[in-house]
Amino acid sequence: MEKSTKRILREKVALRNGLIVAGAFNAMSARIVADQGFEAVYLTGAGLTNMHYGAPDLGIIGLRDVADAAMRIREAVEDLPLIVDIDTGFGNAVNAWHTVRALERAGADAIQIEDQAFPKRCGHFAGKAVAPLSEMLDKIRAATDARQDPDFQIIARTDARAVEGFEAAIERAQKFAEAGADILFVEAMTSLEEIGRIPQLLKHPLLINIVVGGKTPTVSVQELGGMGYSLVLYANAALQGAVLGMQNALSALKRDGKLDEDPALLAPFNERQRLVRKPLYDELERRYAER
Repeated sequence: MEKSTKRILREKVALRNGLIVAGAFNAMSARIVADQGFEAVYLTGAGLTNMHYGAPDLGIIGLRDVADAAMRIREAVEDLPLIVDIDTGFGNAVNAWHTVRALERAGADAIQIEDQAFPKRCGHFAGKAVAPLSEMLDKIRAATDARQDPDFQIIARTDARAVEGFEAAIERAQKFAEAGADILFVEAMTSLEEIGRIPQLLKHPLLINIVVGGKTPTVSVQELGGMGYSLVLYANAALQGAVLGMQNALSALKRDGKLDEDPALLAPFNERQRLVRKPLYDELERRYAER
């Protein structure tokens, strides 16, 4: 029997060898993640907010935004494990329960929930606040109760490092594990020493988030895998690359008044059709054409 994407992800997490997870903000970016050979894709809340609303990551999106995007990504990349960022669960523990049910139906294989107070903000922004520990523990218990497939995983993130300090963040993460979280995520570490200490202090599988230009030092995936991290998340590398690509192409168009198929600026027309699987749809048209 073929393994589900949930089972595949759980087995990859268990290896603890630094699997790179690339972020996507829509179905097309998820297609590119898959095409580049990544073994899992992450629906980024920050990326969805930036690209869907042109707004910063300040808790602006809601469950419907995320569920719709997850459904579209699952349709576009059927065979790739999908992790979905659900921010703070869009409310209290009851809302978190409902959110997990909705996201599992939409095709997610894992969700990531965080302990910020509302309105949440990007983990690498200043001005964060964390919710009471009891509130987050209730959400984790609700999330674990809500899942239908036992291979569906709960990633619990704490933002306490920036608010209460490193030791408090570790203590929170340990409590998250006791409440039933499958994977732990300490956000916005600020030194190589902290990155190295976390796998020594926390025995559950771990996710580390590398935000290019953010607070956490960049460490190679080989080193992180050697430390015992299961997942190495680059949530918005595709987004930042896409923004630069759009800026370069459109500035050339504005400057020159025309734009040729320059491979330094644009993906070729045929490459775009390949990525969206136009040959598949051509074949379907031929198969179902009226005779």
